[in-house]
Amino acid sequence: MRFMLLGMLAALPATAWADGEAVERGRWLARQWCSACHTIAAQAPGGRNDAAPAFPTIAARRGATAEGIATYLRLPHANMPDHGLTARQAQDLAAYILAQRPR
Repeated sequence: MRFMLLGMLAALPATAWADGEAVERGRWLARQWCSACHTIAAQAPGGRNDAAPAFPTIAARRGATAEGIATYLRLPHANMPDHGLTARQAQDLAAYILAQRPR
């Protein structure tokens, strides 16, 4: 039992690091592809499209999940260009968007 607990604790930093890496990759993608239209962070300049919701607003929506955001990003929808995101890119952007959740 003690070894199992130590093994679980040893895995935590790797998981936290992986999440941090996803957020950083998502930040890069957001700056490259999203910032022209969306406000990508609370302290970032606003996007040029008033109809495009700010990332902190998306993150604050009740029921917003990484899976839901990533799926939405990969589906075609009006008023947003199709960037041809891979599943990984969509997951990284979703991680970044959720990191913008107001605290």
